[in-house]
Amino acid sequence: MNKGIFSFLLFTFSVFSAQQKPIQIAFLSDVHFQDLYGSFSDNDFKGTINPKTGKPTILRTMDAQLHSTRIFNENYFAFLKALDDIAEKGIKIVAMPGDFSDDGQAYNIRGLHKILDQYHKKYGINFYITTGNHDPVGPFRQDAGKDDFLGQDGNALGIYSKENIGKVKNNIITKDIAESGYLEILDELKDFGFYPKKEDLFWSTPFDSDSFTNYSYEKALQKADYSKRMYEVAKGFSVPDLSYVVEPVKGVWMIAIDGNTYIPKNLNENPNNPSNYKGASIGYNNVLMNKKHLINWVKKITQEAKANGKTVIAFTHYPMIDFNDGATNEIKNLLGEKKWQLERVPDEEVAKAFAEAGLQIHFAGHMHINDTGIRKFGDKMLVNVQVPSLAAYLPAYKILTIKSPEKMEVQTEVLNDVPNFDELFPLYEKEYEALKKDNGKILWNKDILQTKTYHDFMLFHLKELVRLRMIPDDWDKDFIEKAKALNGQDLLLLILNKDQLKEKEITPEAFQIWNFEDLLLDLYKFQSADELAKKDVPKEKLQQYYILEKLLQENQSQDPFIVKLKSIFKILSLLSSGDPSNHFEIDLKKQEIKRL
Repeated sequence: MNKGIFSFLLFTFSVFSAQQKPIQIAFLSDVHFQDLYGSFSDNDFKGTINPKTGKPTILRTMDAQLHSTRIFNENYFAFLKALDDIAEKGIKIVAMPGDFSDDGQAYNIRGLHKILDQYHKKYGINFYITTGNHDPVGPFRQDAGKDDFLGQDGNALGIYSKENIGKVKNNIITKDIAESGYLEILDELKDFGFYPKKEDLFWSTPFDSDSFTNYSYEKALQKADYSKRMYEVAKGFSVPDLSYVVEPVKGVWMIAIDGNTYIPKNLNENPNNPSNYKGASIGYNNVLMNKKHLINWVKKITQEAKANGKTVIAFTHYPMIDFNDGATNEIKNLLGEKKWQLERVPDEEVAKAFAEAGLQIHFAGHMHINDTGIRKFGDKMLVNVQVPSLAAYLPAYKILTIKSPEKMEVQTEVLNDVPNFDELFPLYEKEYEALKKDNGKILWNKDILQTKTYHDFMLFHLKELVRLRMIPDDWDKDFIEKAKALNGQDLLLLILNKDQLKEKEITPEAFQIWNFEDLLLDLYKFQSADELAKKDVPKEKLQQYYILEKLLQENQSQDPFIVKLKSIFKILSLLSSGDPSNHFEIDLKKQEIKRL
């Protein structure tokens, strides 16, 4: 072969290979970082001494954790484990779609900064974060505190930013427990996406009219200033928006959308009053009404990306697509419109607006669930990937591998084993002993302190959460009282008699292995973990659930109890058989998702 032609072919192959090298981004959402080993700038309190380690620890009570949809303490160790995993895999880009802190308190934000900085310096990982409804809780700094830190005697300890705002007399006062506003968060975390870095190839905000072709780091730095990132949410009420787009590696634009919409409660009130704003937890339904500039900005970015050959990946705290696998209406009919966080389900108009703006791939958090949602509008397709929380069942993060502009792979990395997750157990022992002295208190199950893995700990957390909060809050008391005495065989015999079951070759005795409370727990497992819950639900039991669902759908009874059972099994069936959410490939050209 001609030497010149061979050299040309070799060069072409090298360029093609370089272009085809996959780019990986890890997504860590809802970390809810609380600095167990942090300190306060204006108070000498270092925490409660752990008898196991001798270390002072600033932690919340187990009782508080088991009544919350997230844990507050052990996720500290899970966060470090996830970052170690990411470093070991050689991934250099980490996106964090909000709720990176407990509630935006100064000591937690400082602690987070320290850890992110360590992993950046040691492993070269670049972090790009966006805000959630816990960071900040409101647009401006406000006094706050918690009643449920754990004191040295095992009782609750209050930590507040000023006197007379909490319920607990045994307390610590520090300004570092106040809920930071946007300004404080921007100042502390500007190095992690909120400001441009010299090595970024492009960085811009919704308030920057310059195009990609005119980009300069110096101009971007000026546009990053807090004062230049405000919009009017209502007449006379200006609040910040920390959205940005960044090109961390050649060819990939990451859009970090600040989906927080802080709407004033009273238009006659002072715009600077931090308590005069509603929370942002509703998500994109409020964006459509009160933050329309974001949709126009996304459209501008996707068009510019297309013109310049860039692949766009977006991430926000809030989902853009219904995350209940088609079960939302069934849940609404069964439990009511305000249960199961249904107010957080985005309207179909949200997906339509962003799909028509050119968005195709979006990663979200907020719900602490594993899920994939797909919507098609004509020739447009939007895929919404729900990133689980490290602080809830099932603790996991996502890895996106961009193989080409049309083909991408998503892998879910579950955290089963986490070093030191049980480090705080001796402190909870003290708490339990103190709680036993309070006769009016419903005790948490101490067996959680016998768990051997982080996975089992988080599964136990879900079990206790369902018992202590979900069942009392979500479900009709009379229905639960009647249902909880039944096992699988009892449920079968409500539908068909033994002769009818024999005709269908169904052995009712085999259904005795589970009871109604097991069924409800499994329902919540699928709500949280989607198809990954199948690892925690025996195959035989799942098959029995499907048999019951089929029999109930065929049943014509109008008995209210049977109607509710029918609904429960239908919801479980839908939640356990949605789109691929563990390991899958997205083909944007064919507009399809394939399970891997």
